[in-house]
Amino acid sequence: MALKAVIGIGANLGDARLSVEQAIVRLAQLPQSDMTAQSSLFLTAPVDAQGDDYVNAVVELSTALAPLDLLRALQELELDFGRERSYRNAPRTLDLDLLLYGDQQIEHEHLTVPHPRMTERAFVLLPLLQLDPFITIPGKGAAHQFAPLVADQAIRKLA
Repeated sequence: MALKAVIGIGANLGDARLSVEQAIVRLAQLPQSDMTAQSSLFLTAPVDAQGDDYVNAVVELSTALAPLDLLRALQELELDFGRERSYRNAPRTLDLDLLLYGDQQIEHEHLTVPHPRMTERAFVLLPLLQLDPFITIPGKGAAHQFAPLVADQAIRKLA
């Protein structure tokens, strides 16, 4: 049975915009999955990190992949784009985060869903609310209630 999964996308090394655009194409090709929505691209300043501004987006998939299988597919895609995990919040060629998986709350040593910091990041919340202004984050409530808490984070929609 297919569930709705929401993936956060970001990059700030190399041609970040091209990497995000190509990642969206590749996400649409994941097995047992169909892309059902994608946000605009946004330019954001790093949060708790150094380096150039990020290009960010959010996509929604309808997927029959189990959560850990989907996570593995996302990590393989990151590696295809040259992702290195040199230190926490290091600049990256591509970052893919499993934000939501249906209405499930998952606590696993390799995966926490909903993503634990998604309500603290404008680069996640604003694209997510663009896809669905009424979306609910399992265990936390309506996503829109967190938007005022990130209003001080610089973000702008790319043309």
